[in-house]
Amino acid sequence: MSRGNGILMHISSLPSRFGVGDFGKEAYSFVDFLVRTGQKVWQILPLNPTTPGTGNSPYSSFSAFAGNPLFIDPISLVESGVLQPEDLGNIPDFPSGRTEYERVWEYKKMLLNRAFFRNMDNIESDPGFILFCEQHSFWIEDFAVFSSLKTRFLGAPWYEWPTEARFKNKDQLKYINNNLEEMVLKEKYWQYLFFSQWGKLKTYANNQNIIIFGDLPIYISLDSCDLWSHPDLFLLDENKMPTHVAGAPPDYFSETGQLWGNPIYDWQACEDQDFIWWRERVKQNLKMFDLLRFDHFRGFAGYWQVLASEKTAENGEWKTGPGEKLLSRITEIFSPAQFVAEDLGHITPDVLQLRDRFGLPGMKVLQFAFGPDMPTNPYIPHNHIYNCIVYTGTHDNNTILGWFENELDMKAVARLREYLGKDVDRKNVSREMIRSAMSSTARFSVIPIQDFLNLDQKSRMNTPSTSRGNWEWRLLPELLNKDMENFIAHFTAIYGRTNHKKGDTG
Repeated sequence: MSRGNGILMHISSLPSRFGVGDFGKEAYSFVDFLVRTGQKVWQILPLNPTTPGTGNSPYSSFSAFAGNPLFIDPISLVESGVLQPEDLGNIPDFPSGRTEYERVWEYKKMLLNRAFFRNMDNIESDPGFILFCEQHSFWIEDFAVFSSLKTRFLGAPWYEWPTEARFKNKDQLKYINNNLEEMVLKEKYWQYLFFSQWGKLKTYANNQNIIIFGDLPIYISLDSCDLWSHPDLFLLDENKMPTHVAGAPPDYFSETGQLWGNPIYDWQACEDQDFIWWRERVKQNLKMFDLLRFDHFRGFAGYWQVLASEKTAENGEWKTGPGEKLLSRITEIFSPAQFVAEDLGHITPDVLQLRDRFGLPGMKVLQFAFGPDMPTNPYIPHNHIYNCIVYTGTHDNNTILGWFENELDMKAVARLREYLGKDVDRKNVSREMIRSAMSSTARFSVIPIQDFLNLDQKSRMNTPSTSRGNWEWRLLPELLNKDMENFIAHFTAIYGRTNHKKGDTG
C-alpha cells in the first residue's frame, strides 16, 4: 500500500505583493515546489468568505458555499483583460509576513469593483458566467441577495435588518432600492471570478498528481446566508433566532465548558428534506477539493446542545447526531474515499464506530502523544494504522518548536527524548518530529510548513479561544530555498513517501 506526504499551508499564507496569499503565480510556484519535493497532498483551510467581525476566521463564514474574493489574483485579471494595468493603481506597501485583512480588503474591493463596472454590460451574456450560475444555482442567488442586503445595511447582521429584509421573501428587490439588482449581479460576478481562478489552480495541481485537501466545518454562523435562506433547517424561535446553540461540556481544561454559539441543526427537518442542503454542501466542497475533512466529526455521532439563554455551556446536554443516516445518504452519491474524519477531542466509542462504519481515515496528532499514557496513547506512532493521517500539529496547534519551548513540562520532554532516542533541543526538535510522523505506517503524513521551517510560536496560525492575531501568518518567499527543498525531498524519499507525477515510471 502506497504512502504519501503533504504540506499544510492555507492560501492566505502564500507570498503575494497584494497583502494576502491568492491564486496568483506564487500559488502555482508552490504547486511546483510540492512536485519537486515529492509531495502528494496540499492541505488548506476553508475557502469561504471571512470578515473582521469574526476575527477573519475561515471557520466563521457568512456562507458555507461561497468563495473568498480576497483570494482573487489581480494580475490574472489583468492578463485576462478583466482589468487594465492602470486599474491596479498604487499598490499599498503591505507587510510581507502578516496579513492586515482590513487594509487588504479595502484595496481588493476597489479592484473588484473596477472589474465589475468595466465588464458589467457583457457579464449576463457571457457563456462562462451563465454556465457558472447554472452549476451553482442551489446557492448563488440567495448568497448574492444576502450579501447585497448586508452591504445595503452597512454590514449589520441580518437579525438587525428591518423586518421586511430579515425574512427571505419575493418583495425584497422592491423593498430595498433600484440598485440592488446591480449589487446582486456584482456579487455573482465576484464569485465567478473566484471559482474560475480556483478551478485553474486546482486543475494545474491535479495534472501534476497533487491532491487538494480541504476542510468542511460542521456548524455555520448565526449571521450567515445559510441560516437566513434555510431557517427551517435549524432550531429557531418565531423571530428566527436560535433556541439552542453548540458548545462543548465542562472538562479538565474548562470548568464551564465552551459556549460556541453556533445555531443547532434541526436534524429531523434535514432528514425530512432528504438532507438536500447537506448533499449540496458536500457537492460544492468536492468541486473545490479532492479530499474533504469533516471538521468536528464527533458532532455527527453526538453533540453538546445548550439553551441559547445560557451564559456558559455547563447546563447543556448530549444529543444524538444524524450519524449513519446522513453519511449513508452522502456516500450513496460520493465515495467515502473522498472524506476524512476529524476525530480529535472528546471521542467516545460511538464516534469511532461511525468513522469505521464508513471506512473514513482519522487523524493522529503527534503533539498529543507524549502524555503519561504514552505507550498506549492512540497518537503515538507505534499505535498508528494505515487508514489515518498523521500530523506533527494542525492549524489549531502551536508550531512544534513553540510546543517544545512553551507547552511541555520536564516529564513530557523526558518522554519525548526517550521515545525519539535523541537529546532533542530547539534546533532539532521539529526535524525529529517530522521523522517520527513520516516513519508512521499512516497513509499520509501532513506537515505544517512552519514545522518544516522550524519556526517558533510567533508563526502559529491560530490560537483557539482567542480573537486577535489569528490567521495572519504568511510565508516569506526566501524561506523555501534550495536547502529547504532538498531537506523535504530527502526526508520524503527516506520514508518511502515520494509521489510520482502522472506518467512517471520512476
